[in-house]
Amino acid sequence: MQTILRALHSRNFKLFVAGQGVSLIGTWMQQVAMSWLVYRMTGSAFLLGVIGFTSQIPTLFIAPVAGVLADRWNRRKLLIATQALAMFQAALLATAVLTGTVQVWHLIVLSLILGIATSVEIPVRQSFVIEMVTRREELGNAIAINSSLVQSARLIGPAIAGLLVASVGEGICFVLNSISYLAVMMALIAMRLGPSPHQGKPRRKVLHELREGFSYAFGFGPIRGILLLVAIVSLTGMPYTVLVPVFAKEILRGGAHTYGFLMTAGGGGALIGTVYLASRKSVIGLGRLIITAGICLAVGITSFALSNNLNLSFVALLVAGFGGVTLIASSNTILQTILEEDKRGRVMSLFTVAFLGMTPFGCLGAGTMAGIIGPRDTLLLGAACCLAGTTLFARNLPKIREKIRPIYVQMGIIKEVAEGMESAAGETKLKESDD
Repeated sequence: MQTILRALHSRNFKLFVAGQGVSLIGTWMQQVAMSWLVYRMTGSAFLLGVIGFTSQIPTLFIAPVAGVLADRWNRRKLLIATQALAMFQAALLATAVLTGTVQVWHLIVLSLILGIATSVEIPVRQSFVIEMVTRREELGNAIAINSSLVQSARLIGPAIAGLLVASVGEGICFVLNSISYLAVMMALIAMRLGPSPHQGKPRRKVLHELREGFSYAFGFGPIRGILLLVAIVSLTGMPYTVLVPVFAKEILRGGAHTYGFLMTAGGGGALIGTVYLASRKSVIGLGRLIITAGICLAVGITSFALSNNLNLSFVALLVAGFGGVTLIASSNTILQTILEEDKRGRVMSLFTVAFLGMTPFGCLGAGTMAGIIGPRDTLLLGAACCLAGTTLFARNLPKIREKIRPIYVQMGIIKEVAEGMESAAGETKLKESDD
């Protein structure tokens, strides 16, 4: 257990985990309640896709600029500001629902507001992790714990939301989410941080720094390969979640509690993946793990698409949840390990674009295609694309290993592993290991 939670030795990161854990449960409650509210009001899979689109499309345009800000401004203050905006959005949403005045266009606009806050918050938070841990070697563990937080909340939040929606309606979920943002804001205020890592750094024009970030990320093969895989998976695979309400109601003949149960399954698989990642002591082997995770995601989505049984659907989403989050978190860990510190915010903003910026197009496409070819064939097509992207990454993995190896040697990562080998056979195995 000490190995899994070793990054919690850092006081600031411990505060963050406590506050963010509460906030994320509220976030997942709102997401489930929002999807069910939209489908209950409209019965439209297309509008489910529209809501997913509007909540994430700002990431494509705003996140790159947010990355520049993360490399220039105080990251803690930026995070507090984004949490305040998200809290305001949830409060407005709760008011509209509880007063009975809510309309579909309200949900679209409020989803857009949340998307703006999220598009700034995520790249800033990703680059802020290194400021909260006291030792750089704990960075990978901190990233895994952060991912575990998201998935634990994904496990708890939908279950609570399903019960609340079925008993008292969606409005209370939005109220609780608004209150939950106070926890992470208080945690951020209570942190004791040293000087900002980019304090005193000369500032150039935003466009110049944007171009510099793009050139660095896409000019270095390993970063480019990881970003492309994450983009493919986010565009074609991860949007399966927007169609879960359709499967819950139309195929499995259930209600809000069935939807919450299925979303909890995905969260459970994701939690298993992040706990496993947190237990790892080294980044060595993450390349192969990314390939395995991509296959799991494709198999899980395919099985869910073909299932007419609730228990089988639960298992399928468990596998898909494991594959999706393990692929994303492993990619995040490799990126944060190999990138240059002065470009951390910009690279993580591009990761955010690949992860979340592509998802709205996937959500909109999934909702549209579900109305044309049906939800089953839509998910099967997405699974095939995920498998194709994973295969392409696997073919390029030897080249990625070759380029990353000098960085790991310089950091002492490979040396530490090599010292644990007791024979020439062990050294041969090291050469064959990835990353």
